[in-house]
Amino acid sequence: MRIAAALLALPLIAAAPVPDWRPLDPANALVIDTTKGRIVVEMRPDFAPKAVERVTLLAREGVYDGLLFHRVIDGFVDQTGNPNNKDGGTSSHPDLAPEFSFRLPAGALTPVRQASDGVEGFVGASPVAGVGAEEAKRSPDGKLRAWGAYCPGTAGMGRQADPGTSNSEIFFMRGPSRRLDRDYTVWGQVVQGLDVVRAMAVGEPPAAPDKMIRVRLAADLPAAEQPRLEILNENGPAFAALVAKTRKAHGADFSVCDVQVPVRPAP
Repeated sequence: MRIAAALLALPLIAAAPVPDWRPLDPANALVIDTTKGRIVVEMRPDFAPKAVERVTLLAREGVYDGLLFHRVIDGFVDQTGNPNNKDGGTSSHPDLAPEFSFRLPAGALTPVRQASDGVEGFVGASPVAGVGAEEAKRSPDGKLRAWGAYCPGTAGMGRQADPGTSNSEIFFMRGPSRRLDRDYTVWGQVVQGLDVVRAMAVGEPPAAPDKMIRVRLAADLPAAEQPRLEILNENGPAFAALVAKTRKAHGADFSVCDVQVPVRPAP
């Protein structure tokens, strides 16, 4: 009893506050230098491991260097990544199986909007949607079935009519298009250069298409050349304040796509 009383008398140690900013991981960052400027994508191997593996492989092989943005629709999408610079082109590697949804461990998703039939939130800088709370409770492994939400800056894998035909084509969202959810593999989110994505010459194909000059994994660059960025931490108080402000501005029409995660140069 004396020991227990002594333990109760000890001062409680407060948990360390969650930082508002986190560094970009160079091992999961793709750097795309284009004719309109630089795009940096935070890749999500936890969403689509095979797609991230493929994009990384093609970047390291130099397949993406010099390829055109062959189909660009204003307000919708920039498509590139086909070696023939047309729809339907593929690399020398086999097609990939769909990775349209994934399972997240408890606490991995930071929710920003919850309803009886589903949840929307963020994993890192990526917007995500998932099943409702009651359905999640029935999950035998305790994980949440979720999928990437196609919001501005989302990076997806292109394909043909067959869902299992993703290969080398990649695309970047200029605006939201949630009809693509659970129909195209999400492999990352643009964290720098959304203005560049939206500046690409428009057309199917464009009359004077822009191109990817060089595509590299950030970790493969010399340390001095790696992008040094910090991303607003979705688990921190500043992010919660941003979501509250955005929700108030949009009211009942609020959506996960209304939240643009801030990024800044690392100090």
